[in-house]
Amino acid sequence: MANSKTKNPTFIIMKRELKSYFNGPIAYIVTGLFLIVTGIVFFIFPYTFFAYRMAELRNFFGQLPKILALFIPALTMRIVAEERRSGSYETLMTLPVTELQVICGKYLAVLIEALVMVAPTLFYIIVVSVFGHPDFGPIVGGFIGIIFLCASYSAIGIFASSLTKNQIIAFAIAAAVCFILSVMDSTFLMFLPTPVTSLLSYLSANSHFTSISRGIIDTRDLIYFVSLTALFLVLTVKINQNAKK
Repeated sequence: MANSKTKNPTFIIMKRELKSYFNGPIAYIVTGLFLIVTGIVFFIFPYTFFAYRMAELRNFFGQLPKILALFIPALTMRIVAEERRSGSYETLMTLPVTELQVICGKYLAVLIEALVMVAPTLFYIIVVSVFGHPDFGPIVGGFIGIIFLCASYSAIGIFASSLTKNQIIAFAIAAAVCFILSVMDSTFLMFLPTPVTSLLSYLSANSHFTSISRGIIDTRDLIYFVSLTALFLVLTVKINQNAKK
C-alpha cells in the first residue's frame, strides 16, 4: 500500500511542491507575516485581549476569513503561474500524468502549506485557557472551520494561478474572490432586497465559517465548503485541459 502511494503521480507532485516550498524563504516569510498579523488581531486590535480581558477566540475567528483571503493567495500564486511562465508545466505534462493528478498534487501541497501556516495559532488555546475558562465547543468548531476555509481558499488560489502566467495577477484574482466571499454577509447587504440578501449570505464563506465556529457543525455548512472546493478544482482541471488544445 505504501509503495503504491509513493509511485502515485499525485503524491509525487505533492512531495515535489512541498520540498520546493519549504526549501525556499517564501514559506517562512509568509508564515511569519501571518503570525504577526494574527498576533496583532488576537492581542491588540480590535476588541483587544488585554483591554477587554476576554479569554476567548471569537474576535480572532471573526477576522480570520479576511486574513486568510490575503495570505493563502500568497501561497498559491506561483503554484501554476510560475511553471507556465518558465515552460516547466508543459514539460511536466509530457510525462505519464493527467491534469487531474497534477492539480490534485499541487492542491494537496498548498493545503498542507496553509495548514502548517495556521498551526502555530493553536497556541492561542493555551493562552485563553491560562487566563480564563473558555467554552471549548466554539474553539474546536473554529479550528475545524479553519480547515474547511483553507481547503476552499486553496482551491480558489490554484484556479486563479491557472488563469495567468503572472504571479501578481494570480494573487490579485484569488485575493479578490476570497475577500468577496469573506465579506458578502457584511452589513451592506441590509440595503439589498431580502431574496438577494439571502442568496449572497448563503454564498458567503464567512457566514458558513461563523456558523461552524459557534461550535455547531451543520451539514449545510460542510456541503458548502466541499462544493466550493470541488467547483474550483474542477474548473482548474478544465482550464488546464483547454490550454493544451
